[in-house]
Amino acid sequence: MPPKILSGDIYDYPKYYDLIFGSDWREEYDFLKKVFDKHSDRPVKRLFEPACGTGRFFDKFAADGYEISGLDLNDRAVNFCNERLKRKGFPESAYVGDMTDFKVKKKFDAGFNMINSFRHLYPEAMAVKHMECMAEAVYKGGLYVMGLHLNPEDFNLDDYEVEEAWSARRGNLSVNTSMWSISYDKKTRREEIGFAYDIYTPTEHKRIEDTLTFMCYTAKQYLSLLKKVPQWELVETYDFAYDIDDPIKVNKETQDVVYVLKRV
Repeated sequence: MPPKILSGDIYDYPKYYDLIFGSDWREEYDFLKKVFDKHSDRPVKRLFEPACGTGRFFDKFAADGYEISGLDLNDRAVNFCNERLKRKGFPESAYVGDMTDFKVKKKFDAGFNMINSFRHLYPEAMAVKHMECMAEAVYKGGLYVMGLHLNPEDFNLDDYEVEEAWSARRGNLSVNTSMWSISYDKKTRREEIGFAYDIYTPTEHKRIEDTLTFMCYTAKQYLSLLKKVPQWELVETYDFAYDIDDPIKVNKETQDVVYVLKRV
């Protein structure tokens, strides 16, 4: 029997999104705390996550004594985040907002954006606006930690292809996720990616399909972006192994990078 097709985009189904992106959280979480301790010029107690989605780290940071807040355009994801915080006795600190146009009432010690959400900002002018907003939101000496997938500078466009698949399970719910390249324009730096969830319970099979648009960056292009927002200084780079004792040197072939930026 074919699956039941659900309408909307992947972000409209926070229960499934949170399972896929929130189940393997420990390494990133521990790494972030080590980054704060190693690289910040000030004690880190107040955290902000732009494009926070379901807030997969919110309850963990709150349980460890941090104050945390964040914003997202999708009200369903924000509600999911706040409902979980409420269930666990923490303040409902996520809110609906635009990561390219926001102001905070009280500044934060650090911000983070770890799963490529930054690349939704197209064209680059939107990314600059976001970085300027974050600069206003973070105290001097504080950090912005950003996980980003880069495009290699030298590759054959005819051979360019992205395809990934992974799964997660919680109780009787399992979600198989697949992602594939649809198009890539090196000149406009625009990439379209197909995304699908296959959702299984003991009695049902459902499917969500979506197309996402990403802004593309090479290592050189990301450094060029940073020059447009001089409030941020690049202090270190890591890969997705999340090893605080093993920073990397980014070259033209590097693809997965965690950039540690300091507010100056």
